[in-house]
Amino acid sequence: MKWTEQKRNDLETKLRDHQFAHAIPYLLETTKFGIRCAKTGPTDYTNPGCSRVGGDPDLPPDWEWPMTADGEAMTFLAQLNLQELVQHDSSSFLPKEGMLSFFVGVDEPAYHIEHRVLVMTPEQLATAVNRHSPEETTMEETFNGFALSARATLEPPNYAYIDYDQIETDAVGYEEFEEVYQDIRDEGKRDILQLFGYPTSQHDDEEYEAALRLLTGQDYDYDKDSALNQITKKLGGDKDKAKQEIKDIVMLLEIDTDDDVGFCWWDAGVLHYFIRKEDLMAGRFDHTYCSLYSS
Repeated sequence: MKWTEQKRNDLETKLRDHQFAHAIPYLLETTKFGIRCAKTGPTDYTNPGCSRVGGDPDLPPDWEWPMTADGEAMTFLAQLNLQELVQHDSSSFLPKEGMLSFFVGVDEPAYHIEHRVLVMTPEQLATAVNRHSPEETTMEETFNGFALSARATLEPPNYAYIDYDQIETDAVGYEEFEEVYQDIRDEGKRDILQLFGYPTSQHDDEEYEAALRLLTGQDYDYDKDSALNQITKKLGGDKDKAKQEIKDIVMLLEIDTDDDVGFCWWDAGVLHYFIRKEDLMAGRFDHTYCSLYSS
């Protein structure tokens, strides 16, 4: 991750202003570049291809609707016009043109959820038309469509991923850090989507779960050492490579619970889409992992 002088100065200033100058080296190393999308108002279906959450998707007329293995129509969740996001993609992770569309199957259990991430080339996007969702989809609900506005953000480690020893001193603790954390992230009340950064979770093992399934096809048993050993075995005993694979898992998208749209992930949780960095950089969006976190 390459810091610009402005981003570095912004982070350092906020930390100093809140008496966290001691944490500057740690947070320069661990803060990630993210993209946040906020609702701007009801979506405009007369202009196909705009970024949208909820509602109905825009798809090429000859594309089949994504289905589950049981033949059920998946539920459309969001579409992201990549031209609208590229200027905010400080990590240069995303394609510069086209569109990503996110669909989900049944969200039970909360792991290895059936899903699809569709990627449209600019040529395919030019043919896209609004497609009404089938009368019955996996989520058994209809969701209100909202237009989105994207912005670049800084994403420090959250409470599940933070190293408390690097943050807390005799003078300040994590409660004080929460204030500067929100300031650094520039959180907004209308935010609903986050790309990249740290997943909302109770534990710092979401990447282990995703890497284990993507690399070995096995489900996570909430034991990080066991997951690492299984991945290491799959990679011919190369533990360093296994650790790097886990480190390189990217949170492609986090979708929040939202009353306006109608999303409610279990007990007001979040839905996650993860991808290996290698697949992301190669544009392989057919190799992703979907899970749900709820407290």
